[in-house]
Amino acid sequence: VVIQSNAKSMSSGYAPVTSEPVDEPVPAATEQPAKPPETRQIFVCFFHIFFRGAALILYLFGTLFSALENNFVIVFIVIMLLLAADFWTVKNVTGRKLVGLRWWNEVKDDGSNVWRFESIKDRTRISDFDSRVFWIVLYAATFVWVVFALSALVSFSPKWLLLVAIALTLNIANVVGYTKCQKDA
Repeated sequence: VVIQSNAKSMSSGYAPVTSEPVDEPVPAATEQPAKPPETRQIFVCFFHIFFRGAALILYLFGTLFSALENNFVIVFIVIMLLLAADFWTVKNVTGRKLVGLRWWNEVKDDGSNVWRFESIKDRTRISDFDSRVFWIVLYAATFVWVVFALSALVSFSPKWLLLVAIALTLNIANVVGYTKCQKDA
């Protein structure tokens, strides 16, 4: 089918414009390019991993290298600040944004504890990838701190054991809080 058919355009040396289909390979309907994991909260995922990872790495290097061992107080304080930032971030931001859960513990006047839980009603706003990142990092970091605690016990290092005990306390508080919250959601 020729769209332009006048003699002047044909004699100019250009091929006529046709509407015939070009033979190009068409991908099969079953072939789909691999999609990268879909996250809706990339910065929240980053900080969920960053504070925990930084505390773990600094602890690991602080116990392995004597240069950092001599600066125990500085390493201790920096790790404590990272652990505090991690605890606050996980409890107040990443839990809410990545899995739609929030927990807190109230102490009554009589000294008894009451656990309070909140969960998001519309679960479609939660990405599966974000949820997996949250739970894997939450449990994996706690497991690594348990390994570090066993290592500090075996090597009989009370100063590092104190730091690991604090890290475990903060991590286990978040694990227990979010596990209970997920069961009640």
